[in-house]
Formats: sequence, C-alpha cells, structure tokens
Amino acid sequence: MLLCPPGVYRAQSDTTMLARTATEGGYARDHDVLDMCTGSGALALAAWKAGAASVTAVDVSWRSVAATWLNCRVRRAQVTVHQGDLFTPVTGRRFGLILANPPYVPAATTAPPRHGIGRCWDAGLDGRLLLDRICDAAGAHLTDDGVLLMVHSSVCDAERTVERLSRSGMTGEVLERGRVPFGPVMRARAGLLAERGLIQPGENIEELVVIEGRRAR
Repeated sequence: MLLCPPGVYRAQSDTTMLARTATEGGYARDHDVLDMCTGSGALALAAWKAGAASVTAVDVSWRSVAATWLNCRVRRAQVTVHQGDLFTPVTGRRFGLILANPPYVPAATTAPPRHGIGRCWDAGLDGRLLLDRICDAAGAHLTDDGVLLMVHSSVCDAERTVERLSRSGMTGEVLERGRVPFGPVMRARAGLLAERGLIQPGENIEELVVIEGRRAR
C-alpha cells in the first residue's frame, strides 16, 4: 500500500491499466523512464520493478513529490523526484519511455485549480488541458526509439490525441481499451458531461485508453 496523503492522487484503474501495459510489454526494461504527473509514485515504482535503467518522476504538487519520494525511499527504489510543471524539470533530457497519467476530467472552468484535490483530475472544459501539452512536447524528450504511453478517458476523445501527436511530428495509436464504472468524480459530473455531449444521459461506464506515441521516422 502506497502512502497517499490528502491532496495526492490515489492510484486507480487508469494507473493499473497503464502500469500493466508498460510492464507486460517490456517498455521499461533497460530504458531511462520518465513518470509524468507521478502522484503517489505508483508508475515510477512499477517501472523500477520492471528493470528500468533509471527512473525520474515529476509532479507539480509538492505533496505528490513528498509522497513519491517517501514511497520510493521505503522500498529502496532508485527514483529521482522533481517538482515542476510537466517537462520543465527535465529540460534537455531524453527518455526511452515516458509514462503519463495526467489530469483529464472535464471541469466547470477553463483554469485548473491551484490547490486541493481537484488539481489531480480537473483539466479544463474538455479535459485536454494537459493532454495536448504532453502531446506537443513529448517528442522533444524521447530518444529516437523512445515511446510515450499515456492513459486517459475516451471522454477526452482518443482520436484527438492520436491526431495531436501526428501534428507534433509523432505517430500515435490506441494500444489498450478498458471499461470501468464511473468513479466518484465522474458520477458527480455526469450531468455536466451529458450537457456538453461528452457522454449519453444516464451513462455510467467509462472507457479508458492507453495511447502509444513514437517519434515519426
């Protein structure tokens, strides 16, 4: 069980799905790995256990940074943890694998919250506030044969992610799909999502997708 203090994202179905895809596919082994939006460090630890050459974890939240550092320390995992906005703390570095489970739930406002648990999932009106930024910047931080693996809800439109990667000079494809019941946040926002046409009225099942991105050759 990972330490997950208030304000830190607790690993859920999306984390499990992404970790399984990365480890069963052998993506992490012998590669330098970046865990983007690390939360409690679950994906960083999964990459370390899977035989990564090195693991770097990044989160904008100081609480998440502290939780990840402690969770890795307790398990004697060699993980470097940075606080900062997305790729800013690793400017100039390239990785063989980038793992990303960013906030992706559509919210009532454009700007993300600066404090509180909502910053773990609120991602603008369409949920793509961070997804698009990661798509745009990931290629510059991948090695020539590096891979981006990113998980999000189909509410945010998987095809838009693939198209955004293409516009950024990358190729993208959906590797995995999985259906899970709405969690508390999605249930609370079901009416809002239905009003915007992002789900059907009465819908209570969410499809999660893992998308692979590679630098175009």
